[in-house]
Amino acid sequence: MSKQCIYIEVHPENPQPRLITQAVERLEAGGIVAFPTESGYALGCLLDNKEGAERIRQLRRLDDKHDFTLMCPDLSHLSHYAKVGNVQFRYLKAHLPGPYTFLLPASREVPRRIQNAKRKTIGLRVSPNKVCQTLLSYFDKPLMSVSLILPGDTLPMADAWSIKETLESQLDVIIDGGFGGYEPTTIIDFTDDVPVLVRQGQGVFDE
Repeated sequence: MSKQCIYIEVHPENPQPRLITQAVERLEAGGIVAFPTESGYALGCLLDNKEGAERIRQLRRLDDKHDFTLMCPDLSHLSHYAKVGNVQFRYLKAHLPGPYTFLLPASREVPRRIQNAKRKTIGLRVSPNKVCQTLLSYFDKPLMSVSLILPGDTLPMADAWSIKETLESQLDVIIDGGFGGYEPTTIIDFTDDVPVLVRQGQGVFDE
């Protein structure tokens, strides 16, 4: 997209639909977005937007081995894109929405280009962030996303105005939903019936 980036300030608990729809239109037109989650801001584009995914890789300086996460609005969406057994479903239902990233076997709905090449898995999130949830509610597919961590940094960006000052020329829309925090999600590998902790973050790990 070549249009100038739009900066949208929304209420963090009750984001205004008329403002969110501006971001939706940009995403549907092939754009990339910076949006708030419970663990800092993230970059995202629609699932079938190959060019957007490549722009995100270039912005973050990621190689093609870095896995995207699918940001889903709810558990029913998540189970459409991952193979979820009864054990996994009960565990996920107890923990989502929440500050977790679950690694699960990818379903046939997930393009091969964004699956983990060796394990055929995909990372999935259902964020409790109200702005993120509202944005996702407008789509019938998840957003491909990565944390907005600048090259050389270790923490995600947590302030939308700083994102505007730094990255405005490289983005199509920035949604300011307030301070995003820094602590990452807890990553749990659930490819088998026993959950395995990959990274301890905000979410409490229950074995």
